[in-house]
This record gives sequence, C-alpha cells and structure tokens, in this order.
Amino acid sequence: MARNINDRLTNLNKRRKGTDRLDRVSKEFAASIVNDSMILEKWEKRATAQPFTRYALGAMQPVEKRYTDISIETAIRVGKQLQQGLSMDVDLRLQGSVPLDVHIRGVSDVDLLTLAGSFLTYTQGGALARAGWYRPSDRRPVDVLLELRREAEKVLTAAYPAVTVDCTGGKAIAMSGGSLPRPVDVVPSHWHDNIDYQAAQQEHERGVTILNKHVPTTIENLPFLHIQRINEADGSTLGGLKKAIRLAKNVKNDAEDEQAAMKLPSFDIAALLYHADRAMLRAGYQFELSILAETQRFFDWCWNNKDSARQLRTPDGTRPILNTDDKIDGLRVISAELDNLAGEVAREQSNVIRGLQAPTQQIIAEALRNAYIPDAA
Repeated sequence: MARNINDRLTNLNKRRKGTDRLDRVSKEFAASIVNDSMILEKWEKRATAQPFTRYALGAMQPVEKRYTDISIETAIRVGKQLQQGLSMDVDLRLQGSVPLDVHIRGVSDVDLLTLAGSFLTYTQGGALARAGWYRPSDRRPVDVLLELRREAEKVLTAAYPAVTVDCTGGKAIAMSGGSLPRPVDVVPSHWHDNIDYQAAQQEHERGVTILNKHVPTTIENLPFLHIQRINEADGSTLGGLKKAIRLAKNVKNDAEDEQAAMKLPSFDIAALLYHADRAMLRAGYQFELSILAETQRFFDWCWNNKDSARQLRTPDGTRPILNTDDKIDGLRVISAELDNLAGEVAREQSNVIRGLQAPTQQIIAEALRNAYIPDAA
C-alpha cells in the first residue's frame, strides 16, 4: 500500500467508529461517538507488531453491533413518522449495505424504502395475474411516485425542523443531523410483482420500483434478491464472503488514487466477490488471511481477464457487473492496492518472503493461507 500504513489504520478506525462523520450528526450524538471511540475493538489488539496484518484483519470485521443497531433504529423512527404523516398507506423496508451488514462505517447512511401500499405494478404473464389476483390501475407509476415524493418531502421537513432534509436528490430524500443519530435516505417506491414473485410469493423475489424525479422516470430493481443471495453465499463460506466485501471496500476508501477507486461502486464490489472461490473464502474461518489471498487473487483475475470478467452478472441476474469503462478503471486501482497489501502482509508473516526482492503471487498467497493469527489475549 502506497500510503502510510499508520494513516490507513487511523482512517479505518475513524470509519468504523464514526468519528469521520461527526458533521452528519448532532453535537449531542457526536460527543457520544467520540466517547465510544476510545474503546478498543478486538482487532486493534491483534498482531500489534504487524500493522499491515492488523489493518487487513480490521478491514474484514463487521461494524460494532451497537452502531448498526442505532442506524436501523433511526430508519425505523423516520419510517414511523412517515406512516403517521402521509395521507397514503406505505410499507417500509431497508435496503443496501446496512441490512446486509457489509457497511464499513459506524455512521452509515441507511436506505429506507417507502413503498406506496395501495399501488403496485405486475407482470401480466405471471401466475397470479393469470389467476385474476390483480386489479389494473389507470394511474401511471411515475405519477404515483411523484405524489409520494412531494408529500414525503413536506412531512419530513415539517416533522424534523432541526434536521437537514435535502430534497435535491433524484432518488432519495437525504436526512442528517439535528435529532437524528444517523443519516437516513428515504426512497419513495412501489412494489413490482414479477413472474418469479408471483410463482413463489417469496418477498426476496419481489421487485421494487423507485423514482428518479429529475427525469422523471422509474427504475426497477431487486434489492431483496441481492441481499438473499449474498447472505446465502456468505453462509456457505462461513462468513468469508462478507469479510472479503468489507476488506475490498475499505481498501477502496484508503486507495492512494481514491478518486479512480470510487468509480467501482460498493454494490458492484459485493456483486463481483459473489463470484470468488468460495472454498478459499471458507478457509478464512480459521486462517483469516486466506480471505485476503482470495480477494487479491480474484480482483487480479478480473483485471487480467477483462473480457471474461465483463460477463459476470449481479447476484440478482439483472445486468453485467462491469458494464462501464469507469468501473474497469476502479477495478484496476483496487486490484493494485490489494496486490500491495497482500505482499506487505505476507512479508510480516513469512521470514522467507522477507528475504525475497520480488516474491511471486503464488508464494505470497501460500504465506497468507498458512498464516494463523491468534485472538487477542
């Protein structure tokens, strides 16, 4: 890693404990975050004489549960305010990295889907549609969501006078500060009952349509299928997949060329690693640095086999992951950063590698896979 490792450890600590985003919360909550940040996490007590190893281990770990709980509780609180203030019924769901537990910040924005409860669209060829379960509406989806967006903006602005309620975004109403201990992004939306949902009636198969008010237009996605498939894959790797995702996201945030690294969105990092070698990720249950070895190997493979990597699709199957040149550029930077990190960690773990001027990737990977890092005393 080109940037000073001590700076990276400091940045990692700030991200995880929320002190990097004190301007996104009120002074009261900022003081509490600063106070809590003095408590050492388990990873900070491991590999104390090996800073690169300590960084890699810390970058894999989930954010402390108390921080995640506060994020979720804040979103639920905002959702209840919407349910009380809106003239229409709405369903509430969380999407994104926080409910998936791959967020890397103690102060994370939470995506709150606010779904119009009395309106949905559906695929006409589905089983339920053929059985006559649905009643067609004469309203356009974009008009329904524009109405929901306008009303939600008014409700939130009136209900949270001390909160910064930013209504300029196309897809979300961004709320931060004031009485909110965590930022919340409110996303007006409605359900879309696709063929797969109509066949099985499993909510993770159900589509969600969101609004981009700047066009205006609607956008369909499958946020819960993404969550479901990442969770299933993570279970098969004994937690290794989510550790790899967090690791790559932290490396992205600490990249020397951070601007270029940011061209690969966090969603697509998770989608890519869904295709990594699960047996190698599973080995990280005992030999944690195997996760670094596999993450580095897989990003290196994607960079060196770009035509094949471009064929990889998101876990929900809706699109190719690396569908722009900007994403390929971000992949390049993150892959190079992982190469450097893997080499530095391997040098800390292997006397043999310390004596080699240019160890091969195979030698580095073997050193990482064979390294055992004991828990802190």
